[in-house]
Amino acid sequence: MPEDSDTLSAYAGRWIARIRGRVVAQGGTPEQALRAAQKSRHKEKPEILYMPIPFLQSPLLDKVRGALPGQETHLVGGAVRDMLLNRLSRDFDFALPSKGISSARRVANALHADFMILDDERDTGRVIFTETDGVRTFLDFATYRGQNLEEDLRNRDFTINAIALDLRTDTIFDPLNGASDLRAKLIRACSSSSISDDPVRILRAIRQAAEFDFKIELETRKAMKEAASLLPNVSPERKRDELFKILEGTKPDTAMRALELLGVFPYLLPELPAMKGVIQSEPHVYDVWEHTLGVLGYLDSILAALRIGYSAEETSDLFTGLLTLRIGRFRQQIADHFAKSLNPNRSARAALFFAALYHDVGKPGTRSVDEAGRIRFFDHEVRGAEIAAHRGREFNLSNDEIERIQKIVRHHMRFMFFVSRLENDRQEPSRRAIYRFFREAGEAGIDIILLGLADLRGKLGPLLTQESWIAALDVARLLLENYWEKPHEIVAPPRLLDGNELIKEFNLEAGPLIGQLLEAIREGQATGKISTREEAVQFSRNWLDENKQTGK
Repeated sequence: MPEDSDTLSAYAGRWIARIRGRVVAQGGTPEQALRAAQKSRHKEKPEILYMPIPFLQSPLLDKVRGALPGQETHLVGGAVRDMLLNRLSRDFDFALPSKGISSARRVANALHADFMILDDERDTGRVIFTETDGVRTFLDFATYRGQNLEEDLRNRDFTINAIALDLRTDTIFDPLNGASDLRAKLIRACSSSSISDDPVRILRAIRQAAEFDFKIELETRKAMKEAASLLPNVSPERKRDELFKILEGTKPDTAMRALELLGVFPYLLPELPAMKGVIQSEPHVYDVWEHTLGVLGYLDSILAALRIGYSAEETSDLFTGLLTLRIGRFRQQIADHFAKSLNPNRSARAALFFAALYHDVGKPGTRSVDEAGRIRFFDHEVRGAEIAAHRGREFNLSNDEIERIQKIVRHHMRFMFFVSRLENDRQEPSRRAIYRFFREAGEAGIDIILLGLADLRGKLGPLLTQESWIAALDVARLLLENYWEKPHEIVAPPRLLDGNELIKEFNLEAGPLIGQLLEAIREGQATGKISTREEAVQFSRNWLDENKQTGK
């Protein structure tokens, strides 16, 4: 009796062997289905069929088909995985028997997109398709890594990324049963040597486990731990790229804990292990390392609650509710802040999380105990900024990224100082303090505010009171209001005089004195003492007299 449609739907995305209308075997490839059938029905010849599976396809795939008509082309890797998970990808990898670069060039011409040779030796070309809104999609075309498609897939990292889609027939080729692992939410290495062959896959496994909420198979975890010491063989750039994808992704705190448990830090972030077990005085409730993990987690949840489209109904947490009530109106500005690129290949969000990971890295080297037994970490933020910048240079981050990270770490205690003054002395940050904060931090001031909120939650944990949290939110609101809603009053007052006017007015010579005087005028504007050009001239005259530097 033939199988009904409901029964056949159980084989969606698989190849089946059918004899007289009944399914006798199945597999991830036609060959697997055939071999499985021959084991039990070796005298009969089965019919091999593919059972279609519905999934979300990008319109770009049709354009690739049109540019490469009839050519054997398989979409492979993460894009297929994402389709099966009903997610859209912006990175497409195509595997071909040959002509990877020439195929990429043909597709680029058809799409009116940019083209570049990615790897001449491995015959790999890249197409960069840019949408009208500026969003870019990358399409890489490479020849098989091995003699055929199956060998190519077996040489990949994890089974969930070793699934191919034949563009000609829309059929799945899955020799390692990656689709089954997808359904089981399991990350499993393609082979016993997958991790040692390319140790950066340790980071990739952790990232994808966090991103998809998957578990890593036991043998794969063992292989990852054993291969950790091989990470120095990987280029700094590849390690950096995987690390920053972890930091800008979901659950960065969970991912960092997993990396620490695997023994990865000595070979990736060697400054971090020293933070473990470093005790802090009250009101800190955790050691430096546990505090840092907490900050990462709280920062992730704070940014999630401040995203555009977030609904207060998504949480029953009082502190998150107060957060959205006090500073939720800045969602668009926060989104715009993180949309500004420090580097085309890495996000500003990832730079913030890297700074959060390193914000207290200077504490182990600056720890002291005073006569009263109180633990101190004098200038830990200064030392931490130096350490974070050094690690950034080792990873070949851009100068803009290093500067942003350094500023965040260097000034992160200023927000906590503002909160302490408001809570204990009922004193809001003065106009001068707000001006100087943004003068020194610049755009990093936004990151410092967000990190400061997470830092407070990570510092006090379950002991955080509603009063302390409201004080922190009031400081954050005041700073953000001045930066975004009335910047010309305090943060960046309009220039009333320029250097040439000062030189002419007071018969001065060009030099550092002019810059000092201009800064003094701007601070005077920020504090409300100067509002007109005439007041600026009079202020300059008095300032020069006081400093005995008339230059006449």
